[in-house]
Amino acid sequence: MVAMTNAVARMASSLVATEWPGQTEGTWYVLRTKSRQEKILSTDLAGRGIANFLPLVTQTKYYGGRKAKVEVPLFPGYVFLHGALDDAYTADRTRRVAQIIQVPDQQRLDWELRNIHIALGSCATLDPYPYLKAGVRVEVREGPFRGLQGVIENRTRRDRLILMIDILGSAVSLEVDGSILDVIE
Repeated sequence: MVAMTNAVARMASSLVATEWPGQTEGTWYVLRTKSRQEKILSTDLAGRGIANFLPLVTQTKYYGGRKAKVEVPLFPGYVFLHGALDDAYTADRTRRVAQIIQVPDQQRLDWELRNIHIALGSCATLDPYPYLKAGVRVEVREGPFRGLQGVIENRTRRDRLILMIDILGSAVSLEVDGSILDVIE
């Protein structure tokens, strides 16, 4: 049973990498999934003939001292469905969906997902990168400034992190690589 599930997951991920669901009639919906349900939901939807997009990247993981290459979602917790509202409700009835998010700007999402699809099809190495904008509170994840917290000032060549002393009404700035920053909720 496990081997069959793995084979179906590989088949679904290969379909995701080659076919573009945006060519069919329909509307984009973002499905926020329950924990670690992205692949099985995508496979289930594909089996029902519902167009969906689940961008996967290969990562090396270590399990008990053994090294394995695994495919993980580029956007954990999300599957992109392209179809009718009834298709989104069908996905919801699988009990793998936590929330159906309607997309107000269909053309923009289609363009953004198409870019991800093209990059994955070209075997580009994609690494998750925090979406940073001015005013967002962040913490440095690694390096000599590990644990440092501040606010993003702007997005230029490098991210400018502002370290503030609120009581003094004073601040200093520091340039850091955005890939080592985590957004603080």
